[in-house]
Amino acid sequence: MQVVKLGKTGVSVSKLAMGGLFVSSVGGEFEQAKQAVERAVKLGVNYVDTAPTYANSEEVLGKILENIDAPLVISTKIGGRPKPFEPRNKDHIRASIEESLRLLKRDRVDILMVHEPDRPGQYDWWTNWQTMDGPALEVLHELRDQGVIKYLGLGGTTAYEMAHIIRSGKFDVVLTAFNYSLLWREAEIEVIPAATAQGMGIVVGSPLQQGALSRRFDAQLDDPALYWLSPRRKAQFKTLYTFLDETGMSITEMAIRFVISNPAIHTVLMGARSAAEVDSNVAAVARGPLPKDILARLDEIYAMVPYRPFAEPFGLGWRLGNPSSYRGPGAG
Repeated sequence: MQVVKLGKTGVSVSKLAMGGLFVSSVGGEFEQAKQAVERAVKLGVNYVDTAPTYANSEEVLGKILENIDAPLVISTKIGGRPKPFEPRNKDHIRASIEESLRLLKRDRVDILMVHEPDRPGQYDWWTNWQTMDGPALEVLHELRDQGVIKYLGLGGTTAYEMAHIIRSGKFDVVLTAFNYSLLWREAEIEVIPAATAQGMGIVVGSPLQQGALSRRFDAQLDDPALYWLSPRRKAQFKTLYTFLDETGMSITEMAIRFVISNPAIHTVLMGARSAAEVDSNVAAVARGPLPKDILARLDEIYAMVPYRPFAEPFGLGWRLGNPSSYRGPGAG
């Protein structure tokens, strides 16, 4: 497993990291999650990301990691706890990280991220959106001075608000999710260039677009119930699938190798639910960046739909699997 420096932090991280969103015991899946994490660490993964809002991921990771001796880089977030959570309440912010430490069974974490700082409708963190001033940063600085955290991070999903926050120069690491993958690349417009200019560590989340690129949906693309997906996006998917057939590559391998082909990206989170999925993802990374001719063709396929069509849902994967389940924005 290749290891690189995480931007200006100086911390060394594996090119493939463990995303904690699906590491939980929801539905009685603790043993499966345990096997996946242990397998990842055994194969050289040393970066683990989680958050208070990822079901009981922190608790499950705490139980798993306390029996693992390998040195790991742990990242979690503030937000969503206690409930109701007040993002400008210092006591709430402190309570969030204290609970994270308790669940993770650690006295410190390497990276503490502000969760979705780019969505004021979710968490209104800042008293001044021009400078990102407010209680959140004050508490993070206090925790860093106390040695509870080493580095400050951001975890968000938007293209332009995140870039604005990055340019403040107040953070060390950025996790950009849902916007850098085979067919969705908003992050390369401003987020990645802004983070690179700041020397930040760059983490990509959801390289499989939370299911949209985890498998093929050939049959669903011709289903009349998929009327809500734009014709150009359907054509783009079909073109991608044809290209996969030409290369003989699986969609997951191509998706993961595409992300690690960008030298600006330091690590990519896998949402593996099992040891078998870990093996598959690690094998993809081991094959290295994609050849230039494949990347050039992927650029052409991406250019078919360079921006998200209006109201295209973020959680596209499970909706593609069941087209009739989605009835447009505001309807679920």
